[in-house]
Amino acid sequence: MKKTIIQGLKRNVSLVKPLGLCFALALSTSSCKEALLDTTPYGSISSSNMWTSDNLTDLGVTGVYQALRLGITNSGASGRELYHYDRLGFTGMTTGGDEMVNGTVATTSGLFSNTWKEMYEGVQRANDAIVNISKVSPSSPEKKARYIAECKFLRAYYYLRLNQVFKGVPVYLEPTSIDKMTKGRETETKVWDVIIQDLTDAINEPNLPAKYAKGAAQYGHATKGAAYALRGKAYIYQKKWKEAAADFAKVKEAGYTLFADYKALFKEANEQSDEMIFSMQNIGIDGYGSTTQWYCGSRSSFGSCWNTYTVSPNLVDLYENSNGSKFSWDDIIPGYSAMDPAKREVFFLRNNLTATEITTFKNKGLDMSLYLPDGNEERVKKAYDNRDPRLAYNVITPYSTYRGRPINGSDQTFTSRWPNRNENPPVLDLTTDTKGQFYYLYRKFVYEGSNEIINRQYGPIDFPIIRYADVLLMWAEALNEQGSTAEAVSLVNQVRARAGVALLNSSAVTTVSSQADLRERIRNERRMEFPNEGINYFDELRWGSWKTKVFSPGNGVKQIWGSIVVPYNLKGDYIDTWPIPPTETQMNPNLVQNSGWIN
Repeated sequence: MKKTIIQGLKRNVSLVKPLGLCFALALSTSSCKEALLDTTPYGSISSSNMWTSDNLTDLGVTGVYQALRLGITNSGASGRELYHYDRLGFTGMTTGGDEMVNGTVATTSGLFSNTWKEMYEGVQRANDAIVNISKVSPSSPEKKARYIAECKFLRAYYYLRLNQVFKGVPVYLEPTSIDKMTKGRETETKVWDVIIQDLTDAINEPNLPAKYAKGAAQYGHATKGAAYALRGKAYIYQKKWKEAAADFAKVKEAGYTLFADYKALFKEANEQSDEMIFSMQNIGIDGYGSTTQWYCGSRSSFGSCWNTYTVSPNLVDLYENSNGSKFSWDDIIPGYSAMDPAKREVFFLRNNLTATEITTFKNKGLDMSLYLPDGNEERVKKAYDNRDPRLAYNVITPYSTYRGRPINGSDQTFTSRWPNRNENPPVLDLTTDTKGQFYYLYRKFVYEGSNEIINRQYGPIDFPIIRYADVLLMWAEALNEQGSTAEAVSLVNQVRARAGVALLNSSAVTTVSSQADLRERIRNERRMEFPNEGINYFDELRWGSWKTKVFSPGNGVKQIWGSIVVPYNLKGDYIDTWPIPPTETQMNPNLVQNSGWIN
């Protein structure tokens, strides 16, 4: 049901969504606004008078959570929201290409400087809270202890984000003015130690609950379950497999579990299911919602959207047949794989082309003798039938339908066809912002019809940062690396069973042959499970597979049939470690640049 502003305000008052709108309302209330704006901004140095009442303590902690939203804009994609990062991975792409994969990125890129700035803003806010809640706040001891634990979790998260890409950064654990931020970089290992310690402190805090139930007033705040999950991830980065597996087991003990229906999981009604361990809290109000509709939806989506981010054919072809066997285009169209990718376009043409359209495609060099005027659509649709159901839930494939924006007063069902002719009834072709090219589009986190969202700029569905499927597959990875292959398989099979695809070791085609075989199966499972969730790029970096998977020969921004629109070009192996932004090295001469980068 479409939300109204009033409904959103009610949700805020009840603190169901405390982490975004509450802060906004504080700024709209003159007394609170004055109290907040009288302090020195978070970006420079904290001010203890922010914490002098119970209400201001609540607002101050909300501000620490609010740093999760830094980098979110509704005037154009920033490239720094979590789901945006899929464009740099194996599973996603952006229609215009990207400097990181085009080989044109420089140390001065805003991707690097803004990420550094935003993550340290989060660290600074957390430091402010941790110190001043203890010293100044009049809140109850139990509440203060819980808030400090939450802020340590958040500080650990912000440092984890920094360490994932910069691999060793300065560590500040107290509020620090900009002119005193002159520390040198700690080693990557030392930063992981800091992260582990913060999360251990959070876990050891008796006042931090294991989890919150759906609808709880504090839902959305960090929990012990979230701290165990994040600490397990930090251990995974260090290849401390035993410690990681132990933490992931604790997440299960906290009561988290898989939601039964993968498709319905990503709807608003289920955003507080027991699968969601820690999420970005969104609400359908300007500045406090998700932007997935705008940047992943099409012109046929409510609000007329941009489809900036699209699905790589790499991912679509990775989804297995429902019996667990590998998908092959040659099983559908013999000889397909050996063809020039551009020539394959003929198989994706709609039925009953006009004479003019046929001439156009002949002039493009297509062999129109391969075209089936009355069965072309049906032939290619077979490629998407009987596949892992997650394919249809995550991706709008050719000749599938999508319930989109209203025309003539009612929501319409559009069909993805090539070439696009007309978005209006009775044709109702799904129309994109890249109408002259045919891309796979995201379905996950793209809202259906007009009742799920009131504006393309701010969707209400929470964005998962950690969910239980992520934990299960990291847990499986940790066990497999210790040689516990059978136990690891059982965890992977929980994810596959929920998806509705054949279980590992259930037939000859799904038999796991070795530890190395399971390692790649787990990686592929993660690629198939998490598209549009901002996980794949960081996974590929962590596995050391980014170069081979993303910069493989012939890869790039590809149309559905595999023809390259924008080729990928590896700038150098060193780009899997981000550079320290020149603005930072100029202000702090103790910062040493990462190898390969030149300021």
